[in-house]
Amino acid sequence: MQFMVVERFRNQDAKAIYRRLRERGRMMPEGLTFVSSFVAADFSRCFQLMECTDVTLLQRWVAQWSDIMEFDIVPVVAGKETAAALDDLS
Repeated sequence: MQFMVVERFRNQDAKAIYRRLRERGRMMPEGLTFVSSFVAADFSRCFQLMECTDVTLLQRWVAQWSDIMEFDIVPVVAGKETAAALDDLS
């Protein structure tokens, strides 16, 4: 399953996030896959697409970063798959 993870940098401190990332890496448990990320132009948020079959892996990862970020996590499905599912309803 895929998840859109919206990270809000506490105190808008993007430098703290990237410092930890350089020092420790993403700190993801095995089975959690990073797909892609995008950062807001004002450095206030990061949008990451992640994949896993066990949501507790995502929870473990979030716990390691929650002191410097807040998270919104939304399960997502590709638009193409959604269109196919809706076509089946006609």
